[in-house]
Amino acid sequence: MVLVDNHVGKDGAEDGSLVDFRGNPVDKSRTGGWLAAGLILGTELSERVCVMGISMNLVTYLVGDLHLPSSKSANIVTNFMGTLNLLGLLGGFLADAKLGRYLTVAVFASIAAVGVTLLTLATSIRSMKPPECDPRKGGQCIEASGQQLALLYTALYTLALGGGGIKSNVSGFGSDQFDPSDPKENKSMIYFFNRFYFCISLGSLFAVTVLVYLQDNVGRGWGYGISAGTMVLGVAVLIGGTTLYRFKKPQGSPLTIIWRVLLLAWRKRNLSYPSDPGFLNEYHNAKVPHTHMLRCLDKAAIHDDCATANEDSKNPWIVSTVTEVEEVKMVLKLIPIWSTCILFWTVYSQMTTFTIEQATFMNRNVGNFAVPAGCFSVFLFISILLFTSINERVTVRIARRITHNSQGITSLQRVGIGLLLSIVGMVASALVEKRRREHAIHHNFNVRAFWLVPQFFIVGAGEAFAYVGQLEFFIREAPEGMKSMSTGLFLSTLSMGYFVSSLLVSLVQKATKGRWLKSNLNKGKLDLFYWMLAVLGVINFLIFIAFSMKHQYKVQNLSNLEDSAEELGNWKNLNLNNQENKLEAEEEEEA
Repeated sequence: MVLVDNHVGKDGAEDGSLVDFRGNPVDKSRTGGWLAAGLILGTELSERVCVMGISMNLVTYLVGDLHLPSSKSANIVTNFMGTLNLLGLLGGFLADAKLGRYLTVAVFASIAAVGVTLLTLATSIRSMKPPECDPRKGGQCIEASGQQLALLYTALYTLALGGGGIKSNVSGFGSDQFDPSDPKENKSMIYFFNRFYFCISLGSLFAVTVLVYLQDNVGRGWGYGISAGTMVLGVAVLIGGTTLYRFKKPQGSPLTIIWRVLLLAWRKRNLSYPSDPGFLNEYHNAKVPHTHMLRCLDKAAIHDDCATANEDSKNPWIVSTVTEVEEVKMVLKLIPIWSTCILFWTVYSQMTTFTIEQATFMNRNVGNFAVPAGCFSVFLFISILLFTSINERVTVRIARRITHNSQGITSLQRVGIGLLLSIVGMVASALVEKRRREHAIHHNFNVRAFWLVPQFFIVGAGEAFAYVGQLEFFIREAPEGMKSMSTGLFLSTLSMGYFVSSLLVSLVQKATKGRWLKSNLNKGKLDLFYWMLAVLGVINFLIFIAFSMKHQYKVQNLSNLEDSAEELGNWKNLNLNNQENKLEAEEEEEA
């Protein structure tokens, strides 16, 4: 999964916060631009190669080499990915509040390099693995011990820490290399995000094909070793270009404002509301109109005795402004929709765990070549790229003609389509698994693994809708002063989706006493687990519809669009007048 943070503004160029590595105002002729952005893209490419090359094929190593149960192996993978996305919030907070994007990316990329190096050692050292055996041949396999797993866990969560810090900052750092107030550089910035997405897609495809093949056929040490070398090279390239970058000074994290408003509202919970909202701090200078929603938070903007007695009554830790309180309300207003987006990523996580495990029990031969199980996830990425392109070139254009809306499909409609496709994907998964198990048990015949392609394609198509829809929704609906919160909200849905998957697997294991999810899928009932996810998906979709119908989009978006249209009209009229005056002057000269 990838994240493109494209909500950049002009503030960096206007308030002088963009500087070179010495702290001086930037010289555009010597800093930034495509050379600097290209070096940053190299770091993201390295991170993709590492994370995708590990997560997409890790479950086969845990089950096949460490002899862990399928349920436990799936939870290890989903907990790893959940933690990686959750730590992205930490990386974003540190960059905004203290370190800045460059230093954060450099530090966390170095941590990621250490993590994947430790993983190479954990999978290469013989004493880190139990004795070899094949459980399908009736052998009694010994699970990896706690000591053997210790280095593996250390490596995975070190990589999760590093990957999270990179994920939340690298796209923003790349966009800092272009000045949005310069028309030429602003156009280049648009191309940057296209190339950013191309690089992460290229890295993902390389990881799930070449690296997965090396891991399964040459050795895990070689596969992970190449990932480690790639990450080290990415760090070296990033640091080597230090003198070429443009740096944006840290300007504080919106998370700090949220915590502060909630803390002050709690501290002042016993205070009475003022007789008129105009008595709230900075009420008449508020950038966001005051509302009566979540009125309890208004108490954070009440001038209490402490604020009145303190000489510095502007201290934000003593009293908040109405603008800050209303922005926090706007973020909390997004929580209902946010909660219904989580289950999509729970479904998505099955594509990296149980679906890959299914492939190991199926016929993967193409002629004399056995396709590694992890390589089948390439169909997921092909589907994502294909449907992302189709959505923008076909679906949105058709929707514009039907709805007469410039957006074509609203962000919530995109999310809804993604949720529906995730349900269909789980139904397809259940039907394929039932067919696979019946043929294996009753006919002693392994069906072809290419039967898994439909579920990869359906869930991939769902991601093309849900990913763009969620990111667009959080960007559009987040307060103007908290635009970077859109990244945090999006990352948290991914993180919670993976953690919910782990929770469901654990609950199903206890409720069924291990009958559904077995290491030998032929003896389990994985299809019932998929059916359960489909039912949960239907319930979640109905709740999403209810929340969506009640949600009111920000009015500011429409007014901003109208203002932009008016400005564009004035600009065209001005140009037309200038051209007419020029023609008249030329005619007079000729006369």
